Amino acid sequence: MTGHQGVVTVPGKGLAAKLEEIYQRLNRREYVHPDPLEFLYPYDKPSEMEVVGLVAATLAYGRVTQILSSVERVLSAMESPLDFVIDASEAEMKKAFSGFRHRFTTQGDLTALLRGIRGVIRARGSLGAAFTAQMELCGGDAVEALRGFVQEIRGCGGSGMSPFLLPDPAKKSACKRLFMYLRWMVRKDQVDPGPWEGVNPSALIVPLDTHMFKIARGLGFTNRKSPDLATACEVTQAFAALCPIDPVRYDFVLTRFGIRNEMDVDQLLGCLAQGGRPCTAG
Repeated sequence: MTGHQGVVTVPGKGLAAKLEEIYQRLNRREYVHPDPLEFLYPYDKPSEMEVVGLVAATLAYGRVTQILSSVERVLSAMESPLDFVIDASEAEMKKAFSGFRHRFTTQGDLTALLRGIRGVIRARGSLGAAFTAQMELCGGDAVEALRGFVQEIRGCGGSGMSPFLLPDPAKKSACKRLFMYLRWMVRKDQVDPGPWEGVNPSALIVPLDTHMFKIARGLGFTNRKSPDLATACEVTQAFAALCPIDPVRYDFVLTRFGIRNEMDVDQLLGCLAQGGRPCTAG
């Protein structure tokens, strides 16, 4: 794992049991909304899910209502996301997404992303094959593999894509949206569809958003002040002490607190500290 190798808290068995209780109670699709992950569920084919997932993940910033609206806008223009990406001409893409804007993301950013996806699929066969190849090249380091994966997409997309849409891990940002995408693609349980084969979940990095950053600090998993890549790696180390084969196992259920109106982060941390039940849901 590339990144900061600081001192992290080694979680005790009591905390592990509480987190596992939360997982068993909340790791259900009924708690997914309003998470853009829900857009993957109508698709059965890995080749469709990986395209939909990357579009949904890259647009997953800003107000949740705007995120869901923007992703729906993009997907509604593509009867088959894979077929559209592979076959649509530049003119057809521009027409389909004329006037599109999601905060900082413009129609030009979006079409450059879709061109990049097309180029990688044509060259590698699938996005999953591209990322797996990068993992093999980097010796299983997900951070370095993600950097190569991003460079491939950007290279195939040509000019017109803002670096914000596909951030480069070399810039040391947490790359939360891209690590979230990897979680969706690699893990397989009731929530994460895991269409990719050949990538070990043990290599994944925690997608560090503001909710997870607050939770991680509250649990003593990091003392760092900024939710950057080094912090994400440090938090991942702490979770790996609980579950080395799947360090992002608890990401979905913990981030329900703060995302869903009926679940509060402070309540969660108080319950974990006091040994109480983690929430009232379920």
